[in-house]
Amino acid sequence: MSDYHINLFYSDEDRAWVADIPDLESCSALGASPEEALAEVERAKHAWLTAASEAGRPIPEPRYRPAIYAA
Repeated sequence: MSDYHINLFYSDEDRAWVADIPDLESCSALGASPEEALAEVERAKHAWLTAASEAGRPIPEPRYRPAIYAA
């Protein structure tokens, strides 16, 4: 199984880096740096998957892939 795609971007509104995993509903994290946001979303992913598994909820397969357009 491949891993989940992570979007990483800077949010002026939050004044922080945001990392989110589109395949896992509401799974996102903030950080002062890109590295911190990625580390935090990895922890959030682990917590999300653990909670879903313990609750008997289905674990979605990684599917999201951003569209990449060539110039």
